[in-house]
Amino acid sequence: MTAPRTAFPVALTCGEPSGIGPETAVRARAILGPNEPFFWIGDPRHLPDGTRWREIAAGAEATSVPGDCLPVLRHDFPAPAIPGRPDPANAAEVVGVIARAVDLVRRGEAAAVTTAPINKKALKDGAGFAFPGHTEYLAALAGVERVVMMLACPGLRVVPTTIHIPLSEVPAALTADLLETTIRLTRDGLIESFGLTAPRIAVAGLNPHAGEGGAMGWEEIALITPVLDRLRAEGMAISGPLPADTMFHAGARAGYDAAVCMYHDQALIPIKTIDFAGGVNVTLGLPFVRTSPDHGTAFDIAGKGLADPSSLVAALRMAADMARLRGRT
Repeated sequence: MTAPRTAFPVALTCGEPSGIGPETAVRARAILGPNEPFFWIGDPRHLPDGTRWREIAAGAEATSVPGDCLPVLRHDFPAPAIPGRPDPANAAEVVGVIARAVDLVRRGEAAAVTTAPINKKALKDGAGFAFPGHTEYLAALAGVERVVMMLACPGLRVVPTTIHIPLSEVPAALTADLLETTIRLTRDGLIESFGLTAPRIAVAGLNPHAGEGGAMGWEEIALITPVLDRLRAEGMAISGPLPADTMFHAGARAGYDAAVCMYHDQALIPIKTIDFAGGVNVTLGLPFVRTSPDHGTAFDIAGKGLADPSSLVAALRMAADMARLRGRT
């Protein structure tokens, strides 16, 4: 048997147990096998009926679990999980599993963290969860003020500067400080976690045609270009601001390593068009590696055997690769 790629497996959180997280974890284990080890943190009662699993006491034990068994670091929940019907009684432990995974990776007992999808409303209703999502909670656990959300697949990496806000609020939220921080964290993440020595970053404009010299908006001239000029003067390889409608065809993508966009859909539409099933959510700026599949809890298909594990498999593989580049394995 080939030796495992890493001695320190990735910690996979259970996410919302009434969603597709448990079943995709089992399918990911069947695909990855023992040579790309991870362990699942959650309540074994929430796994699909018939799942072969083995309880472990520490993450490192996952490397010795047979490939047809899911290594499980047990975390008991108050209630069973009914597919498609989140139970508020379980909300606090969903949050607790995330905190436990972060603690494990920060203590060197896991190489990285991959998080299964959560349902923010369920966590708010059941546990008073006060964060907009995973990313902000992870930043708080790590004591980091700012992080960046990157979506990545083999053909494209994108970073939205503003994320989960209405489109009408984007111009006011888009500040020079926010844009500069986003670009710097993107550059640092490409070097540290993707092994690029001189990353090339393309930056989109906010308006159609990148403002067309002020005819369609002034944000490019007044805000975006001065930031890019300042960073270029430091030696960063930055292009832009570019019209977003010409940035994402194959020829354009060959000219950069990541695209920084101004708002959520400007970034996520192209990557989900290119690789809907295989995209990975990466958090840059944390002191540890965190990835996540780029989909939600999918309550409508939970428990029906229809969930596609492709994004979770890609997230686990990317987490392990990033951890190796950061010397965490």
